[in-house]
Amino acid sequence: MSKKLTPFIPKSYIEELFAGDKFSNDFSGFRDKMLMDMLYATGMRRMELVCLKESDVDLSNCTIKIKGKGNKTRYIPIPSGLKLLIDEYLYMKNKEFGLPHSDSFLVTDKGNAIYGQFIYRKVRYYLSLQNKLKKCSPHVLRHTFATHLMDKGADIKAVKELLGHSGLAATQIYTHNTIENLKTIYKQAHPRAK
Repeated sequence: MSKKLTPFIPKSYIEELFAGDKFSNDFSGFRDKMLMDMLYATGMRRMELVCLKESDVDLSNCTIKIKGKGNKTRYIPIPSGLKLLIDEYLYMKNKEFGLPHSDSFLVTDKGNAIYGQFIYRKVRYYLSLQNKLKKCSPHVLRHTFATHLMDKGADIKAVKELLGHSGLAATQIYTHNTIENLKTIYKQAHPRAK
């Protein structure tokens, strides 16, 4: 019995999402772009993003401290593009709402702490703009993060740590996508594959 492949977003769709003009130029649009990039660039779970505090984001060391399942702490690197978005977001957030009355990293349009359904609706909206996608959820961005790492040859143990999985079995589902990708490449490239 074969395992069902985890849904993920092709790299071209991700590039199109961040390259286009899908996000407005105000605080809300900028926050939404940073939210989408943070989910894709870090692979964090929706509730991990909800619980993220400003104090968990260390821009000087380019790391994010995440409290995951089972209250386990892990650190995820911040890529340079995301760091620029976070810098700008924090500047705009402070300008829009002043000094925060809470330590919540992400806030709504009114400056209140973000909540899970808010993130789900935002992700669903932006991913649905690419109408070829069947599944549009924050978890699909997490799958996409892991799949793209594995497709580029990332070590499965490193991906496990980044995702905050307690064992390798949970991470191994992403190798199925990689194997399917390899089969496609093999069929296209090898003269005796047909």
